[in-house]
Amino acid sequence: MPPSDIKYTKVRWLLTIAGLFLYVGDIWTDIQLAVKYFQKSDFVWSGLTLVFVLVGLLVTQIFSYTWFMDDMTDVLINADGKPTILGLSKGRLVVLHLFGLGIFTRYYQLLKRGFKVIWKSTHSYTVDERSDEHHNLFCMATDLSMLKMFETFLESVPQLLLQLYIVLGHGDCSVLQYLSMAFSFVNIAWALVDYRRCLRRSLPHIKEMPSGLPTLIYLLYKLCTITSHILSYTLLLILSPYSAVALTVLWLLGTTWTHALQTNFCSSGWLELLYRAVIGVILTFTFFNVKGQDTKVAMIIYYLFYTFVNITAPLLLAFLKPELQTATFFLAVSGLIFGGSMVGLVFLVLYYLLLHPRENLRVADEVDGLGKETQATRRIQNFLQPG
Repeated sequence: MPPSDIKYTKVRWLLTIAGLFLYVGDIWTDIQLAVKYFQKSDFVWSGLTLVFVLVGLLVTQIFSYTWFMDDMTDVLINADGKPTILGLSKGRLVVLHLFGLGIFTRYYQLLKRGFKVIWKSTHSYTVDERSDEHHNLFCMATDLSMLKMFETFLESVPQLLLQLYIVLGHGDCSVLQYLSMAFSFVNIAWALVDYRRCLRRSLPHIKEMPSGLPTLIYLLYKLCTITSHILSYTLLLILSPYSAVALTVLWLLGTTWTHALQTNFCSSGWLELLYRAVIGVILTFTFFNVKGQDTKVAMIIYYLFYTFVNITAPLLLAFLKPELQTATFFLAVSGLIFGGSMVGLVFLVLYYLLLHPRENLRVADEVDGLGKETQATRRIQNFLQPG
């Protein structure tokens, strides 16, 4: 049996199915909402809702296809030089990704291979072979979880911000809006935890994040900080739609900082620029370790600015729009921002002081297989490190 830290379990396989249904549900509710806005002649809301869906789909298809091509040309993954990867030719991959089915293709391949290894395997594996099979499953799951992370911050997070702005700022409420926001919120939570756990399991030199309390504390830290930040941005947009310019500036700052760090995640220059732009979006809403370096100072600066925004947004709305000071929604949202910020920061400190798994100091070598670096393992090593 493989070591427990790289064992792809039946529960993990079933959770992959749950993640697929959640992904479909999130996109379906957003498309339905865009159609409803269009029928009501709210063309701006309809267009923005649909744009977020399309941007998330487009970017994930680009990265998914590129990673398939990288793996196809990798001499270790494809030693025989076959014109296929996972049984898919280049032409078939192009068609699948043009129709937006890249993530669904990866879900299918992961579930299919996982089913053979976990549920149906009658092959007598050696310990090393079985470990390799489970590790490969986690590499596939990590690729998928990274794409889901991109989709979450390009679609679910902006969608949640947009729908909150429409509901709170324009009083336009419907069951479908609340359903869309609920799916977006759960999708954010799922993507954060799934990405962190998959990434740490696919990197042999990094310890697994324990389930239970550490995972719960990390999830609460991320959810509280991201939610309070989204609510702060919502209040700023209610104060003035031109606050979107300020959000654009924050995105540019995040993108510029990522560029200054000289990330080397992608195999081509133009794709690296796209990657840095996506990271800029992510940094607009939450902190991640962009290059796997010591980021204690950067994290402190980031969350000082985060606290400043979360304090300033409600105060600006109270001073510049005093008629809202007694509004129920303003009091409730302000309470959620202040409370969520405080609780989120407490969980952040608690997690990193007491629960954060420390890295193993094991050095990679050819004997234990860590030195056999493929495109997939190089890619995973350069993924965003959770922060």
